[in-house]
Amino acid sequence: MERLEYTALEHDAGCRADAALARAFPQMLTRSAVQALIAQGKVHRAGKEITKSTKLLPGDIISVLLPDPESSVPQPQNIPLDIVYEDDSIIVVNKPKGMVVHPAAGNPDGTLVNALLHHCEGRLSGLNGQERPGIVHRIDKDTSGLLVAAKTEQAHQVLAQQFAVHSITRVYHTIVYGGFRQDQGFVEGNIGRDPADRKRMAVLSQGGKYAYTSYHVEARYEGFTHLSVRLKTGRTHQIRVHLSSIGHPVAGDAVYGPKKVITQTNGQCLHAKTLGFVHPATQEYMEFDSVLPKYFTAFESRLKREL
Repeated sequence: MERLEYTALEHDAGCRADAALARAFPQMLTRSAVQALIAQGKVHRAGKEITKSTKLLPGDIISVLLPDPESSVPQPQNIPLDIVYEDDSIIVVNKPKGMVVHPAAGNPDGTLVNALLHHCEGRLSGLNGQERPGIVHRIDKDTSGLLVAAKTEQAHQVLAQQFAVHSITRVYHTIVYGGFRQDQGFVEGNIGRDPADRKRMAVLSQGGKYAYTSYHVEARYEGFTHLSVRLKTGRTHQIRVHLSSIGHPVAGDAVYGPKKVITQTNGQCLHAKTLGFVHPATQEYMEFDSVLPKYFTAFESRLKREL
C-alpha cells in the first residue's frame, strides 16, 4: 500500500483537505478519489482520521494511504468518447477536462484507456504494456483536447517516431495571466523535476530535458491574454511550466499559478486544439482541429464583458 504525505502551506489555511490534496497530487488524485479515501478512513492528520470537510492549518501533515491496485490490467468500460477520426490503424479523440489518460494510483478506472478498450474491443497496440494499451502520448487530466491512440504496433511505432523527432503538429490554446507587448515569442529552457518540490516540474539551469515553446497572441483582455501555443518538444507540464517561468501562468492552474486560484475554469484553462501527423499506414499528412470547449469560451466571454 503506497503512502503519500503532504504538509499544508500558508495558502492552504482554511482550505478543505480534499481540495488541497487533489491540488497537491494532480496526477494521482481527483477530489472525488480523495473523498472516497477519506470515507474509507485512509486519510489522517496527526494520526487521526479526517472528514472531507476538515479545514487545514499551515504545517498540518496529512497522510494518505493508497490501496494497492486491484489489477494492473485495465478493463473495458462503456464510457462515451468524442471520436474525431478512426480507421483500422488509429483513433483520434477529443479528451474532456478531468479525464485521466490511463489508470494510475488514485485513478484505477474511468480513464481514456478504459473507454478505448471498450470502444475498440481490445484492438489496441501493446507496445506500451498492458497498463497503457494504444497510448502514444498523453495530456494532463485537466487539459482538454485532441489525442491520437494506436490500434496496431506498426502504427504505434510510426507515430512514436514522429513524436521523437518533433515532427508532430501540436497547437494548444490557453488563457494566461498578464499582457504581452509583442504578438509572438518563444520560451526555451530545460525542464526537469523541481529540486525544491519533486511533485512539480521547473525550468532548470542545469540538467533536465531541452524544451521549446512558441506562442502567438490571439486576443488581449484586462489582466489576461488568449494565446495559441505550439510545441516543438513534449515535456511534462511543458506549456504550464514555460509560461509560468516568464510570469504568465495559465489561468486556473493550481500548481504553477498564483496562490489564489481562479475557479471559473474548473482547473487549468488549456486545450489541445490542433493535432497533425503523417498517417502511419497511408503516409499522408492529416491534421485535425477541435472547437474550444465550453469552460474555455465561457471564461473568455466573461473577460470580453469586462473590457
